[in-house]
Amino acid sequence: MKRSRLGNSGIEIAPLALGGNVFGWTVDETTGFRILDAFVAGGGNMIDTADTYSRWIPGNEGGESETIIGKWMKTRGNRDKVVIATKVGSDMGANRKGLSRNYITVAVEDSLRRLRTDYIDLYQSHKDDPDTPLEETLGAYADLIRQGKVRAIGASNYSAPRMAEALMLSETQGYPKYETLQPRYNLYDRAEYEIMLEPLCRTKGISVIPYYSLASGFLTGKYRSRDDLSKSARGQSARMYLNGRGVRILNALDVVAQRQNAPLATIALAWLMARPGIAAPIASATSVEQLAELLRAMTLELDEASHELLARVSVERAAAA
Repeated sequence: MKRSRLGNSGIEIAPLALGGNVFGWTVDETTGFRILDAFVAGGGNMIDTADTYSRWIPGNEGGESETIIGKWMKTRGNRDKVVIATKVGSDMGANRKGLSRNYITVAVEDSLRRLRTDYIDLYQSHKDDPDTPLEETLGAYADLIRQGKVRAIGASNYSAPRMAEALMLSETQGYPKYETLQPRYNLYDRAEYEIMLEPLCRTKGISVIPYYSLASGFLTGKYRSRDDLSKSARGQSARMYLNGRGVRILNALDVVAQRQNAPLATIALAWLMARPGIAAPIASATSVEQLAELLRAMTLELDEASHELLARVSVERAAAA
């Protein structure tokens, strides 16, 4: 199985990253352990999480996902076999948020404790913090890298201008460089990434790790009507895709899925994996059976006709933007 290097970090990952957002939300610890075991057994090695996962659930404080992943690594004794990516900056309550030096210094220790490790492979700015100078944020990361607490850094949800500014500072001022970018990117959500961010990332050698790779589950084919939205806790997030264009994309996925004898989720991920500059799309699973469909994408190669069909029905938003 081909692996991708994250920028110039030397860190190599399999073509699929496992999303940890469901741990502590729709996946409990026992099921989480099973999914994590199956992911590694299936050839995966990168697990993506964040300090805020899953703070949005009543009774949760944030850090639940990191805690489950940390306990799993400790139990399995496999820390050196996996790549842990987590994030900092989103609101943890009690004014704990942002990308200031002081906050990053505290937040990283909390993540390390929950993950039961002394280093994070990829530490990512969860979202831009316009109130903190980029120099301050990058300087804080430089300290963590020197201390051995972080191996590489990445950005998530950055605009092209802000990402370009950060990369320029790294080049001219000697700060560590964002080696990766996490944008929202999938067969439906294409324009925002492809028009501005993709050229920048390809020019600068930034590895891309898309989130919402299955458009909140819409691209699995699970949600084909308004009534279907109640099928899961995440169903309402797929509402925005239930329109004419979304239906056309699902119909095209149906055609390719039948041609390839594979589930829709597998096809949608395989399309992303084949895009230039994509290191690994992030996808989450709530069961081992669901995970099997995701893992299959790592070895599936779509034929040219399938690529052309999917590109044709999904490109409209990008063209109109």
